[in-house]
Amino acid sequence: MATVTFKYSVRDKAGKVVGGKLEGESRDAVAAKLRQMGYIILELNEDRLAKLTKIQFGTTIKPKEITIFARQFATMINAGLSLTKCLSILAGQAESKEMREVIMQVGRDVEAGQSLSEAMAKHPKPFPPIFINMVRAGETGGVLDEVLLRVADQFEADASLKATIKSAMTYPIAMGSLVLIVLVAMMIFVVPTFQKMFSDMGGELPLPTQILVAVSEAVSGWPGLIALVVAIGAYAGFKLWVGTESGRFIWDGMKLRMPIIGGMVQKMALARFTRTFGTLVSAGVPILSALEIVAETAGNEVVARAVKKVRSAIKEGETIAKPLSESPVFPSMLVQMIAVGEETGALDAMLSKVADFYDEEVSNAVDGLTSLIEPLMMATLGVVVGGIVIALYMPMFQVITLVK
Repeated sequence: MATVTFKYSVRDKAGKVVGGKLEGESRDAVAAKLRQMGYIILELNEDRLAKLTKIQFGTTIKPKEITIFARQFATMINAGLSLTKCLSILAGQAESKEMREVIMQVGRDVEAGQSLSEAMAKHPKPFPPIFINMVRAGETGGVLDEVLLRVADQFEADASLKATIKSAMTYPIAMGSLVLIVLVAMMIFVVPTFQKMFSDMGGELPLPTQILVAVSEAVSGWPGLIALVVAIGAYAGFKLWVGTESGRFIWDGMKLRMPIIGGMVQKMALARFTRTFGTLVSAGVPILSALEIVAETAGNEVVARAVKKVRSAIKEGETIAKPLSESPVFPSMLVQMIAVGEETGALDAMLSKVADFYDEEVSNAVDGLTSLIEPLMMATLGVVVGGIVIALYMPMFQVITLVK
C-alpha cells in the first residue's frame, strides 16, 4: 500500500512542542506510531505539498548520497560519537534538502527511543530493504560501523555496474538517434523537393523511387502522424503491461532468451544476486531473511521467482545449492561455488568472489556488444542513406540515358 506524508505537531514527555513529518499508510497509522513513541498529538494533517512534489518529481535523493551517508556514518560511529550526534552532523552535511529532512526525522525518532533500523524503515525510498536489514543485523551484533561500510560497498558496486552499462550504451543510442533524425529529415525536407522536380520532368519513375516517394508522403502526412500516435500508444500499453507481475515475468523471461543480449542480462542478474546475498550473509542477516531481500531486489522477475522457490526449499530443510541446481537460471559453476561455500563455512566470501567474476563478465559482454553494434550501425546508416540517394538519382540517370 502507498505511503502518505503527514505533518505533525506533538508534545513530548518533557512537555516540549515538537514538529515534523512522518510517512504512513493512513492518518490513523501515523497517529498510532506517534503515540507509541510517547507523544501527545496536537495536530496531524496530510502534507499536500509533499504529495504534489512526489507526483511531479519523485525523490531527489541519489544513490551516491546514500553511499556517502553510510561511509560518513560508519566513520563517526567508529570514532565513538552517539547515534543522535552522528545524525545531527550528517543532516547538516546533506547535499539535498530531501535527504537532510529524512536524516533529521531519523534523528528525532532515534532520540525518541526507536532503534536506528526502525527509524530508517519509515523512509523506504532512500533506505531500501537491504539497507534496513543490514543495519538491524549490525545493531544486534554490535558491529554497526562495519555493516554500514559493507552497505556503502554494495551501493558502490551496483552503481559501478550501472555506470559501465550506461557508458557503453551511450554511443549506440546516440548513433541510433542520429540515424533516425537523418532519415526523418530526408523524408520530410529532401525527398519532397526531388518529388516536385520529378513531376516537372514527367515520365514513369523507377520502382525504388516510387517506394521512396510513397514513404515520404506517408511520413510527412496523416499516415505518419497516425503511425506516431499508434507507436506512442503501443509504448504506453507495453509499459503498463510490463508493470504487472505476469507481464514483467514474461518480458524478463524473453530478455533472458534473446540472442547476444540474453547472456548479458543473465550475468547482470547473477552479479546482483550474488553481491546482495553475499553482503547480507556477511552482515549476519539470517539466510531466509537474506533470500527474501534478494528476491525483492533481484531486478528480474524470473530470477526473483527462482530465489523464492529456493527459499521455500530451504525452509523445508534443503541446502542452498540443491534447489539452486534445479533452476535453469543459475549455471552449474555458481551452484558448485555456493556448495563449496556452504561446506567450508565461507559462503559470504565465495559469493563475493562469484559476484566479482560476474561483474567482470558483464563488463566484457558490454564491451563485446558495443564493438559489435558500432560497425553494424555505421553499415546500416551507410546502406540506408546510400539507398535513398540512389533512389533519388535514378530518374536523373534515366533522363541522361534518353538524352544520349
